[in-house]
Amino acid sequence: MVSGKEIIEITGISRAVLNSLVSLGLLARPKALVSSNARVESGHYGYFPDEALDRVKEILKLKEEGISMTDIVARLGNAQASLRDTSDALRQEPSTAVHPFPPVGAISAANLRVTLEDIPQPAYMVNHNFELAWINTAAREEIFGGMAQLPANAEDRNIFSLLEQAGLLKAEPELVTFHLGLAKSRLSVESFHKICQGLGTSARREMEQRFDDVAPLMERPVAEARMTLSIGGELEGQPLKVYASFFREGIFVAYAKDTETAEPLLDLLSRRDEIIRNLLRNRLPVLTPLAVLVADLQSSVKICSELPPEEYFELINEIWATMGPIFRKYRGTCGKHVGDGMVYYFFPQPDSDYLMNAVCCAHEIRQEVQKLSKSWQIRKNWLNELYLNTGLTEGQEWLGTFQSSTNVEFVVLGDTINQAARISDFARHGSVWATKSLIGKLPTGERNRLRYGVRRKAPSGQDVFVNTSFSLVSTLLEQDGARSEKLRDIATLPITEIVEIADV
Repeated sequence: MVSGKEIIEITGISRAVLNSLVSLGLLARPKALVSSNARVESGHYGYFPDEALDRVKEILKLKEEGISMTDIVARLGNAQASLRDTSDALRQEPSTAVHPFPPVGAISAANLRVTLEDIPQPAYMVNHNFELAWINTAAREEIFGGMAQLPANAEDRNIFSLLEQAGLLKAEPELVTFHLGLAKSRLSVESFHKICQGLGTSARREMEQRFDDVAPLMERPVAEARMTLSIGGELEGQPLKVYASFFREGIFVAYAKDTETAEPLLDLLSRRDEIIRNLLRNRLPVLTPLAVLVADLQSSVKICSELPPEEYFELINEIWATMGPIFRKYRGTCGKHVGDGMVYYFFPQPDSDYLMNAVCCAHEIRQEVQKLSKSWQIRKNWLNELYLNTGLTEGQEWLGTFQSSTNVEFVVLGDTINQAARISDFARHGSVWATKSLIGKLPTGERNRLRYGVRRKAPSGQDVFVNTSFSLVSTLLEQDGARSEKLRDIATLPITEIVEIADV
């Protein structure tokens, strides 16, 4: 038996290359030796059959001859069975692979596919605000100086702030230039200045200047750059290839030594939908500012009772199909919902105000529902009006995912979602109501575009709309002569009705 550490020392390959050979099925999965004479020590790489050393040397020789890893796998794959450990001392012990690779078996196209969890090289993904949305252990250890875990707050995950904390803004100019090129391919100057607000004064000025001078890294399915780092660890002084894959949800970055085969990694990056699904499943909860929109179809029970089942489902699907492009336009993220209600989250964006996105989205869906209502009135020759009653609020809450074997849903935990749902219950006739806190946090210019307020009863008994005003929910209920136990938990919440939005 030979340890992984000995293979690395004798052949000169890196730990990442050793892991890649295991993932490709060229080496059997390493085993842990546990007996009276030996034990697994911290940092051990596991044990391989003695033949593994000759196998690695043979692979290196073939690489020197210019043979690709795909051809090497095809040539040596059938010999995999001969490398299976037959030692009695190991057969009874559980295996401990360095990384959770797929089970090694007969070589085929299926088990050559590397998944997100299999990547031995440093890898991470940044969102539109250049905040880390996902990072693997190798990246935390090799790139970010042994970062224990991702910070809880979204703003603390800013990639440039993390590089500053690790002392890399000045120490690794190539690394910084690479990320600045990524940022320039996605962000305007104003948006970049906005995401740099968390940096120290001198660092912020330097980043802003370098951003002006750097060339954007052109977006394509996978962009490639080369650099050499001095950050310590296995990557120190090694010529590196860095890959960036651009997605609608963000940018995926992965590092590989120039001597390593990049074929499994590039194959993974080509499976774009699979990457996003895996990232969502592996995403850690994050504490983030957000706006929440909840919209509910008024009198849905009555409408359901009046329509044949197939037409009711047709109506609901038409509402969702009509609203979908509007939510995407304003960067809304679909949340967990029940029945015919809609729940959408709006997160900070580098190029727009997320609170105003939520308000404009609510206003636009109200206009579209009015058109849809007229269409169904003509079709059915009925007098029913379709209303989506909308509640808006904002806060800072934990965002995570609920998962099943086939589905991933974004979920917000906290009072914000409950408040938006209750405000939606309060709203009537397609009105849009928002909390005072949301209106107050809008930029002045955006807030001035809104016509909002509360209707009051004049002494004459007439309704008078009071501009730029708010009211407690309990006061509004009393004014209408109504009381609702369901709304008791927001009775002291000040809210206002958004009536119009002026065009820019």
